Amino acid sequence: MDIAGSVWSFAAVVALLTLTPGLDTALILRTSVLAGRRPAWGVTLGIQLGTLTWGVVTAAGLSALLAASRLGYEVLRWAGVAYLVWMGLRMLLARQAAHDEPEQAVGFRSGFTRGLVTNLLNPKVGAFYVAMLPQFIPDGAPHAVMGLLLAGVHVAEGVVWSAVLIGFASLMSGFLRSPNVRRALDRVTGVVIIGFGIRLAVTD
Repeated sequence: MDIAGSVWSFAAVVALLTLTPGLDTALILRTSVLAGRRPAWGVTLGIQLGTLTWGVVTAAGLSALLAASRLGYEVLRWAGVAYLVWMGLRMLLARQAAHDEPEQAVGFRSGFTRGLVTNLLNPKVGAFYVAMLPQFIPDGAPHAVMGLLLAGVHVAEGVVWSAVLIGFASLMSGFLRSPNVRRALDRVTGVVIIGFGIRLAVTD
């Protein structure tokens, strides 16, 4: 397989992954509805920087080393579990009065940090790259460069899909930002995020 073939094949695989509803989708939609477009773009860019980091780290062989180290993987996994459960519980236990106004405390920087930390503490992303990336690196191609290129493809698709989600939330803002809907969205997102944390905890 040549470089062009590798890129197109990888793009097809990660397109399916990107379109599958998951933790990233929940975070982007919630942030867009409760805090607005700018914080949502912060979350998006944080997530994509984390994806790019996982791709480069995997290509450099460090992620494979993490996969070979049971202790290293477990430390990262339980840190991710704790972070997801903590974030989900904050949404579920937030005071009702806090939903009477938009989530003004979340800005671009805090959204960016939330997206980045969520992605970097998810070893499933690293496991995906460890399992998939080597299959799309042609013989003789520089691993670090190909890892950056393929991760860049993943990031580009993620940004496009995130733009669709943010645009949808903006179009529906009149309905989605009503107090009752915002409270329900916060509760649902909190349950979803805790569910991802529990799944990460029980999955070996």
